[in-house]
Amino acid sequence: MNTAVLVLNQNYEPLNVCNVRRAIVLVFDGKAEILEEHPSAIVSTSRVFPSPSVIRLVSLIRRPRPRVKLTRREVFIRDNFTCQYCGRQSHDLTIDHIIPRSKGGPHTWENLVSACKPCNHRKGGKSLSQSRMTLNTDPREPRAGMYYTIERRLDSVLTESWQKFLPGFQPLGPTRGYSLSLSPN
Repeated sequence: MNTAVLVLNQNYEPLNVCNVRRAIVLVFDGKAEILEEHPSAIVSTSRVFPSPSVIRLVSLIRRPRPRVKLTRREVFIRDNFTCQYCGRQSHDLTIDHIIPRSKGGPHTWENLVSACKPCNHRKGGKSLSQSRMTLNTDPREPRAGMYYTIERRLDSVLTESWQKFLPGFQPLGPTRGYSLSLSPN
């Protein structure tokens, strides 16, 4: 019952990933239809139900573009696992507040950067000008790509039946960015 099911909007746009139980409820309520099935079925005491792999909603859901959640991992992905002070690439990074929290700095995308431990220690609780350090790039909130909600809910498991509904999708790697390029170049 915890198998992943791809949920498509009425126009076949990928919306989400849910579990089989939720998908069956949507189908029985008449809110979705099954497009692809898992090879195994769900057996109850009186009936056998197909186990959905891909469902499509009957009515169009309008939703705002998702925003990237502010987490340590997302800051590292945005900064490409690179220290924003010295440019060293590493997976052993820390988060640095450009304007220190002790001086009223907010916990926002624009005030957070990835920093290696030596640079973070060197900067300490000082401002950029006090520490005589500069940023390689100005931090900003990343834009969620077309498959952002799908990428974050998968455990790198992409079933064959989903591939025709997710053109150009590749499971999220440790250094992948946010926007998916669909151009042929």
